[in-house]
Amino acid sequence: MITVENLKKSFGSTEVLRGVSLHVNKGDATVIIGPSGSGKTTLLRCLDFLEQADEGFLTVDGQRVDLKHCSRKEILAVRRKCAFVFQNYGLFLNKTALENVMEGLVIVQRKSKDEARKIAEEALEWVGLSDRLNYYPVNLSGGQQQRVGIARAVALSPDVIFFDEPTSALDPELVGETLELIKKVTKRGITTVIVTHEMSFAQDVAHQVIFMDGGEVVESGTPQDIFFHPKEERTRQFLARVIPNSAQYADYI
Repeated sequence: MITVENLKKSFGSTEVLRGVSLHVNKGDATVIIGPSGSGKTTLLRCLDFLEQADEGFLTVDGQRVDLKHCSRKEILAVRRKCAFVFQNYGLFLNKTALENVMEGLVIVQRKSKDEARKIAEEALEWVGLSDRLNYYPVNLSGGQQQRVGIARAVALSPDVIFFDEPTSALDPELVGETLELIKKVTKRGITTVIVTHEMSFAQDVAHQVIFMDGGEVVESGTPQDIFFHPKEERTRQFLARVIPNSAQYADYI
């Protein structure tokens, strides 16, 4: 479904991604974990062309593009297959919840306003916001804003949804309900790539876990592989710090 080959990205003299390669199967949930600054968010942004990679290739549903030299037409074709859920919601502040969800349907998918409204209303009902259709972001809680962002992504019926640390801006009591909603998305069979610091969620929802550090993929495997039988010492050191009460990592703290 998604294949990334040798993706590189630098900002000035800082090399953020150092030849990342990975594969995501259709319908699977792939969770990317790793310390802050390891390149996780930059990777997602390059895959959705929010940042331009310096090198590498991306294949989405059989369409392979050169990430550095792709045309505007190729970028648009890939973006039409993808949706992005931002850690800071990324909503239009001057539009209601309904209008935010309708925007991509009308502008990108060229649907009529009547059709877009119907789809948007259904998506907002699915995330539990049917009573907030005409609310502006300023009048919504952080959790509600993130649910609008998820509704916007699901409404597009994309082949893949990228989630960039979708709970990082939320109050702790709102994290659980957002993670449950993302779990519902994965159960719909939508291919998802999720950057998160929520380790228990990663274990629960992922088909594949990728551990990144220093702009590279250190190792990947099933949740069982990564969380209970990691092969790399760097993975074990990371898990010892983020799961400090786990006896299996005690020697690495």
